[in-house]
Amino acid sequence: MNDVILSLENVRTQFGKNIIHDGVNLELRRGEILGVIGGSGSGKSVLLRTILGLNKHTAGSIKIFGKEYHTLTVEEKHSVEQRWGVLFQDGALYSSLTVLENVDASLKEYTKISDNTRREIALLKIFMAGLPIESANLMPSELSGGMRKRASLARALAMDPEILLLDEPTAGLDPITAGAFDDLLKTLQHALGFTVFLVTHDLDTLNTICDRVAVLAEKRIYATGTVEELSKNPYPWIQDYFNGPRGRSANSAKCGEK
Repeated sequence: MNDVILSLENVRTQFGKNIIHDGVNLELRRGEILGVIGGSGSGKSVLLRTILGLNKHTAGSIKIFGKEYHTLTVEEKHSVEQRWGVLFQDGALYSSLTVLENVDASLKEYTKISDNTRREIALLKIFMAGLPIESANLMPSELSGGMRKRASLARALAMDPEILLLDEPTAGLDPITAGAFDDLLKTLQHALGFTVFLVTHDLDTLNTICDRVAVLAEKRIYATGTVEELSKNPYPWIQDYFNGPRGRSANSAKCGEK
């Protein structure tokens, strides 16, 4: 658990004169589920996209698997990309491809295995994500919100990643569907052993599946810890988040399950 799979050191992200992050320090340990929270506009999704290299940080260091991803060659980046899976907030499925073709996309890009083998792997991932096999031939427009999230998860799992980076995976889902997704993610994480970097605002998700939580505030990681530890932090936003009406309700639900 002390093996650091992702580290950020004094990271600054800015667009023009607008500084989003300034001095972000964070470590993600192999085998854990880390939730990242923050107020609206705090840059949670920007941070995830910066880790992926979709935004360029202007200072500091971001290392994944011990390597500074942004300094790697194209070939080296491809090697790293095969070790992570990504689920964006809106799913980001290719609208012109079926679910099967979406899941197969990275296998087709990064491997040289046969079409039949790729198809079998893609179908397995679809099944693992909790979708009926017949959904493999559906287009994204034919899926419900919950099914799109699961199809995106299947695609993220296609290459058997060591780390999953998820952006608001339960956003827009009803409580029952969101809870089922959390349970699925935790079950898969236990079975497959991958590490999770999870941007969320969902208190139920934090209480049920996250090992630690990092709070993004004042343009940096203000605090990290378990939900119980953070609930005692005196910072006003943290108190409002965890000990406000919704926070108390989510915590009571968790206690009721024990």
